[in-house]
Amino acid sequence: MSIKICTAPCCWGVDDPKNPYLPHWTQVLHEASRAGYKGIELGPYGYLPIDVQQVSDELAKNDLFIVAGTIFDDLVSIENQAALEQQAHNICQLITKLPQVAPEPDQKFATPYLVLIDWGHDERDYAAGHPDTAPRLSPIQWQQMISHIKNLAAIAQSYGIRAVIHPHAGGYIEFADEIDNVVRDIPYDLAGLCLDTGHLYYSKIEPLAALKKYWPFVDYLHFKDIDLSVYQKVMNEKIRFFEACAKGVMCRIGEGTLAYPEIYRLLKALNYQGYITVEQERDPRNSGSSLDDVKISRDYLKRIGF
Repeated sequence: MSIKICTAPCCWGVDDPKNPYLPHWTQVLHEASRAGYKGIELGPYGYLPIDVQQVSDELAKNDLFIVAGTIFDDLVSIENQAALEQQAHNICQLITKLPQVAPEPDQKFATPYLVLIDWGHDERDYAAGHPDTAPRLSPIQWQQMISHIKNLAAIAQSYGIRAVIHPHAGGYIEFADEIDNVVRDIPYDLAGLCLDTGHLYYSKIEPLAALKKYWPFVDYLHFKDIDLSVYQKVMNEKIRFFEACAKGVMCRIGEGTLAYPEIYRLLKALNYQGYITVEQERDPRNSGSSLDDVKISRDYLKRIGF
């Protein structure tokens, strides 16, 4: 296997760019580099500036590259689509002008990617991790969202960027039936999947089984780990997904319940080539330990073979 391990601003609590407690983006890049990473995601739209020279200079200063940009927003509502299209153009214009890295030998698609995540629905946020009780979109709403995703993926494709759809706890693409419908309804030549081990587990999907099942559609991976004791508690609370993260449901990789040695063996057997991004969502007010946490996660993955 030839795999590069990257990280993302969510490890510093960066999920809502309007949150007043976020660390400055230059601090995040600096600490990611200090922890030994070479690649990092842009984070949510609006966190890093959409300024090629400014971002390029800071990346060069920290010996980093951008592995992906992200649209983390309401993919369902018709009235939100003009704003999302503008996000897609702005992100793709930025990341295509930043320094690129050569693909790994058998990598399916070159970086950077455009990660598409549905988000922003209270009724699903409070139902995160509960496939039996979470409301689903109507067939008309589902097709509406699919049409929007196809449009965003086509915009990315026009820039030579691969779009990948990320099933995410608390959004309308989370559970097994919804992932099944995504790969049924969106042609693989237009967009693939970014599977996230932590979100899969949170949403009652066994990560190893999911990796095997959806392997033909997987272009990019996110790694997280889950503190089982916290997870069991929050599953019995009426709680939003990021409130659960603030309580520490996501932990350092190797210290939670996910079997990463088994995941390593599976990915080796599947000959995965390319990029994996380490994440540990949290409250940004708890980002003082982020540098140590992402380094510990990276060091653990290195020890087991990644």
